[in-house]
Amino acid sequence: MLYEYWFAGVKPLSDTKKKKLRKIFGSGKEIFYTEEKKLENTGILTKQDMETLKRAKKEKNLEESWHNMEKQKLRFVPCFAREYPEKLKEIHDFPYALYVKGSLPRPDERVAAIVGARRCTAYGEAMALEYGEKLAGAGVAVISGMARGIDGAGHRGALNAGGHTYAVLGCGTDICYPRENIGLYMDIQKKGGVFSEQRPGEPPLPFYFPQRNRIISGLADIILVMEAKEKSGSLITADLGLEQGKDIYALPGPVTSPSSQGCHRLIGQGAGILLSPEDLLKELDIHAAQMCLNDNKEKKVLETLENMVYSCLDLFPKGVEELAACTSIRPRELLQVLTTLEIEGLIKEVSKNYYIKVRK
Repeated sequence: MLYEYWFAGVKPLSDTKKKKLRKIFGSGKEIFYTEEKKLENTGILTKQDMETLKRAKKEKNLEESWHNMEKQKLRFVPCFAREYPEKLKEIHDFPYALYVKGSLPRPDERVAAIVGARRCTAYGEAMALEYGEKLAGAGVAVISGMARGIDGAGHRGALNAGGHTYAVLGCGTDICYPRENIGLYMDIQKKGGVFSEQRPGEPPLPFYFPQRNRIISGLADIILVMEAKEKSGSLITADLGLEQGKDIYALPGPVTSPSSQGCHRLIGQGAGILLSPEDLLKELDIHAAQMCLNDNKEKKVLETLENMVYSCLDLFPKGVEELAACTSIRPRELLQVLTTLEIEGLIKEVSKNYYIKVRK
């Protein structure tokens, strides 16, 4: 498998040309040892490609690179391996190989992509968390890109429900990007997998991220766009999904919010409207009896004041003054109640003295 690993890492030779060459010669080892004239006679490679291959054959520390990958418990999964997802092969430019930590989606697993803005609103983050939790709890795996904002919230929601989730990275699988998501990166490996088409050690370069979106859409059965500006990477994922014949859903937001303009455009073009996770599960023909949400925690009965404050909150931030007017509770007492609700994980302070519900 060492030569297959070598051939998969030859850049900038395209995946399409790699697949054609391997079909002719049968293995990476044969390609490595085949004389130049024979490779040239295939008519597949340009002069520049020939130079690329020549340089690649001089790669130093190939065995060391392979052993380092194994030490990190990374698996190399080329497109001809049994483990490689058949669903991914249905897209025309599927990756030549994947580098995997954890597992890949099972062939019989229903998968939903949850994608959206990195700089999302509290509303978008809360909804991504809720949809991730409800879908995963109903047995639908969640796939995304482990980015800040919506991606991370979708993954975390799935993990909260004890379900499966998968992250496709725009860098080597051995690199956690962004670094702040290191906890998420580790947790996803236990309840799903982290993978990339980039070789281990490859840094997160800007043009890798649009490329990885085709893998997210390719492995998903449906794509949920939670928040997206008019020009957004999430819309690239949605467009790729449309080309691949996937169902697209978008979350509506305030008409004045720039973070929802991309979603509104998708809805205008015929995307499904996300009204609630329950409605989506019904549309997917997943019945409540099938749901296995990890809700074995006893529901807390809130005290009268806590219940009053909690009922005044929703997914849009409200300030202390507005809540005081809504509840007629004195500000000092109100702040104590808000602190209690936040400690219990029922609400979240999104900016100084502004709060939202964590979950409806």
